[in-house]
Amino acid sequence: MRKRELIVLTFMSLAAVTAPAAAGSTCQPDGTQASGAQYRICMPDAGHWNGDLVLYAHGYVAFNAPPGIPEDQLKLPDGTSVPGIINGLGFAFATTGYSKNGLAVREGIDDLIDLVGIFGTAIGPPPHVYLVGPSEGGIVTALLVERHPEVFTGGLAACGPIGDFRRQINYIGDFRVIFDYFFPGLIPGTPDAIPDEVIQNWDTVYVPSIKAAIAAYPSRTAQLLKVTHAPVGTDPSTVEKTVVDVLWYNVFGTNDAKAELGGQPFDNTQRLYLGSDNDLLLNLFARRLAAEAPALTEIHAYQTTGALARPLVTLHTTGDPIIPYGHEPLYGLKTLLAGSAALHANFPVMRYGHCQFTAPEVVFGFFVLLLEAQAQPIAVDGVLPDAASRQQFDSLLRQHGVTPP
Repeated sequence: MRKRELIVLTFMSLAAVTAPAAAGSTCQPDGTQASGAQYRICMPDAGHWNGDLVLYAHGYVAFNAPPGIPEDQLKLPDGTSVPGIINGLGFAFATTGYSKNGLAVREGIDDLIDLVGIFGTAIGPPPHVYLVGPSEGGIVTALLVERHPEVFTGGLAACGPIGDFRRQINYIGDFRVIFDYFFPGLIPGTPDAIPDEVIQNWDTVYVPSIKAAIAAYPSRTAQLLKVTHAPVGTDPSTVEKTVVDVLWYNVFGTNDAKAELGGQPFDNTQRLYLGSDNDLLLNLFARRLAAEAPALTEIHAYQTTGALARPLVTLHTTGDPIIPYGHEPLYGLKTLLAGSAALHANFPVMRYGHCQFTAPEVVFGFFVLLLEAQAQPIAVDGVLPDAASRQQFDSLLRQHGVTPP
């Protein structure tokens, strides 16, 4: 029997004992960090705190969004409260809005480390600090677990670009290049320079135009998806969603990323595009852009190494059109080459969508993290109160090679 199976079986035996009701959640008034970032601390009801802390690293927020904690990211797609889950399991919860929006990996790292100190002063130093983060917060989580094992006991990184950050940049850029080839002039500007007018009128002018174009030219749309390998689901509406959502990241992320990285990071000068009806014409006429040296130097700070001294659990939907699942095997290879594969556990979720996780899936990933980190069992009935959610949780255990006793 594998070590992970033994640990989970031990957990299940302990969880078979009647679990206490979940603790409530009370958030303190938001504070402001030295960087200017807004932060929030939420605590379980009195007598329910186990002494440990979970930090939440939020995902990408548009550069022009109002500063502060992104409230919409504090709920799972099914509406479940993230602080509620964490506090319900007996842990303190804390999060930060980062000192800037847009590409904020560096700022997120600094603000989360600072938040550990703030929590220690306000509440008391926790013996264990865990990180949880989706999307951009996923790479923030992975980098912090790799770089600061003296601070963080482990992390749960969900749907993050942890395999190769430069490849993620190129994926978004390639999608815009190929879109412009099949739908020339529909979006003004170029893949590496987005006019303010496009950003300001994205929802009212350009999204309707894009939807109309892909509906009018299904063959071009199919070629776009085939060349870029952008996933779609079984529902035809996901074609439209994939195209619009990936283009959103190009439109709202490009100018900010250039400013943050000190130059243009996208490069397709050596790219061979395949999958269209005429790849020769595609490669002859697709726009070519070269990355700038300062950006390539700066982007090294965003690359994971796979060198772990603490456990890192990863979740990722296999049909993620924004941050492709391919980042997971790439990161797994990094951990193998670094000699730390035993500290990395990846759990694929067979579903279309970006960060589309259910509460039982998130709880499953978190309790595996706890067990890997310190063999700490948790009772989950309080945060999975209905029979359907507990059944899905049990199904995940069986899916990963564990038979309930």
